[in-house]
Amino acid sequence: MNPIPEWNKEALLHTPAFAPLHSIITRLEPDEFPTLQDCNALLEVQRPAIAVQSGLPLTFVPQEYGKLPFDLQYEPRCFLKGEVPTRANNWHDLLNALVWLVFPQAKAAINARHFRALTEADDSSAPSQRGAVRDTSTLLDESGVIVAYADAELAGLLRNFQWKELFWQRRMQARSGMGFYLFGHGLYEKALRPYTGLTAQGLLLPVEQAFFAWPYDRQLAHLDALLAGYLNSGEHCRSTRELTPVPVLGVPGWAGDNENATYYDNTGYFRTGRHGRHAKN
Repeated sequence: MNPIPEWNKEALLHTPAFAPLHSIITRLEPDEFPTLQDCNALLEVQRPAIAVQSGLPLTFVPQEYGKLPFDLQYEPRCFLKGEVPTRANNWHDLLNALVWLVFPQAKAAINARHFRALTEADDSSAPSQRGAVRDTSTLLDESGVIVAYADAELAGLLRNFQWKELFWQRRMQARSGMGFYLFGHGLYEKALRPYTGLTAQGLLLPVEQAFFAWPYDRQLAHLDALLAGYLNSGEHCRSTRELTPVPVLGVPGWAGDNENATYYDNTGYFRTGRHGRHAKN
């Protein structure tokens, strides 16, 4: 088993895939793994203050173990109390906290979807439907990448697995008219030690071309609002088919090897299609 990566602030700040978290990582200490107190200190100075959809302010709390009552289970506790259980010295939970700080509206929307799926009673089809909603929400929350695009043709290439055309032959257009923003905290954890095969689940969101000239923090805030609005609409994210696989190491600049055209000839990674699924968005 590979050892747990050590905290290396400078390395994270020089990793392109971590760009959405850079403004938060900059504010953390360089030498020690961030603590629960560090995460809450970041929350205290966040403006506007972060709240869950029940209206309660967010806070990170120690993880409890054993058989828990409903209101202390992960998603209900977050929604009903504003408390996010967080394990100490744990990359997965630290990255979850950092994503909350960058995409607070979208994270709150995912939590609300989970809570509604756990508590709402509809017709006899509800259990399977709620399962699909939670599956999709979890997949996005753990492995999602937001794909912002201003050119529908580029989005079509991505949805249709035309990786070499998108990332190599149309490289300049992809750089200027498409952006990839890691969202899933499980995906960030994998990106600590990237490997060929690292694949995200992409949610494509259209934007105006001017978006890509905005300051990066403004881009992130806009995407947070867009994704939250998307998730708050009951018609969206009801099936994992709405998410499109993205081999993220193919994103220009995200891997040294992808500066060579032959990198995209690896069909074991840059697959030509998928079986039994198709993008709906």
